[in-house]
Amino acid sequence: MEHWEAMIEKLEAPEVKKRLAELYGQDEETMKFQQERYASLLRNYGKIFGDRGEISLISAPGRTEIGGNHTDHNHGRVLAAAVSLDTLCAVTPREDLQVHFHSEGYKPIEMDLTDLSPRAEEEGTTNALIRGVAAGMQEAGYKIGGFDATATSTVAGGSGLSSSAALEVMLTGVLDALYNRFDMPFVLRAQISQRAENVYFGKPSGLLDQMASAAGGLVTVDFRNPENPEVNPLQFDFAERGYALVVVATGGSHADLTDQYSAIPAEMQAVARCCGKEVLRDFTTEQLLQNAGEIRKKAGERALMRAFHFVEEDGRVPLQVKALQENRMKDFLRLIIESGYSSFMYLQNVYAPETDQSLSLALCIAENMLKREGAWRIHGGGFAGTTLNFVPLAKVDEFVETMSSIFGEKACKVLNIRPEGAAWLKC
Repeated sequence: MEHWEAMIEKLEAPEVKKRLAELYGQDEETMKFQQERYASLLRNYGKIFGDRGEISLISAPGRTEIGGNHTDHNHGRVLAAAVSLDTLCAVTPREDLQVHFHSEGYKPIEMDLTDLSPRAEEEGTTNALIRGVAAGMQEAGYKIGGFDATATSTVAGGSGLSSSAALEVMLTGVLDALYNRFDMPFVLRAQISQRAENVYFGKPSGLLDQMASAAGGLVTVDFRNPENPEVNPLQFDFAERGYALVVVATGGSHADLTDQYSAIPAEMQAVARCCGKEVLRDFTTEQLLQNAGEIRKKAGERALMRAFHFVEEDGRVPLQVKALQENRMKDFLRLIIESGYSSFMYLQNVYAPETDQSLSLALCIAENMLKREGAWRIHGGGFAGTTLNFVPLAKVDEFVETMSSIFGEKACKVLNIRPEGAAWLKC
């Protein structure tokens, strides 16, 4: 019996089922889905690579942004969580620096890690992320090497749950497991992943996505010092308080929106420079009001409104955290709604010029269904993608049915918070 076949049999072992339950949830339907998913991945590995010896299973979660919309890149605060949707691979080491990476639904990748410098022709590709993660790990003093991998993901691209961060953090886990001790600090995992996305992939993201994926659980993060962010875990079960986290993927495309995303931190920083600073952290509403005339002339009206959003949003995060810690769910939901309105009106990341307004419609429908009962807001980067909704458990089926009738059968995902980031599963 080949290694991958033996591993499929072990998916029924109590210790493996317990591990799967920790990552994805304990209900029978979820367990069956994950066992079939893992078995399919291992069979695919065997079909492509044959028997290469012991196979490692490495997983990294997507993330949900709960509070702090577009605050991380200006050294602000966020509230975020890893979720039970993940990117998963079956992988074995190689004796050379070749990488063979087969991801479900994508063309196979064959590349060499001898040269780890950024390549312009790889921008926007998985190749760039593989090369960038390897470079970051080597620079941090970790060993690297080639690998053969098959991968699959339940974090759909463009879903707003950060498929890129899940992939990046998973790749740090691959090299950490195969060539090191799998004990990399999660903050370093996140920083290496972000640098790969910024420098190699060419997307100027903040650190929120990678940090939430790498840390696991529900966390609040203060990016006052991006080199050493302060991460604090929170213990809060939304289901116990009667709510489900539901994201609605509206079908809008993120393609060609990099300039829209890039403009947000750039305009915020332009406002900060008007007042002799580099970022908006520690600005107050009073400062913005006192300098509004000059800022309007130098940075523009939209930049000024986005600065007002940052100041208020950054201040909302600790209030959201305190409301959860004190079990004041009503106040928490009010703060989520305030965040959503601010993003819509002042940050202006719900739709881009000349794009559809599917996100606007999803927010409109959610408000009419959840008013005085739940909360709703833009999720993540914005412009296209998803909304985040706090839905009373008794209303989840109706909410999902309504949204699915408008945006498609697979539009809604009911999320569970995953307690850990990068994970190494051993069968």
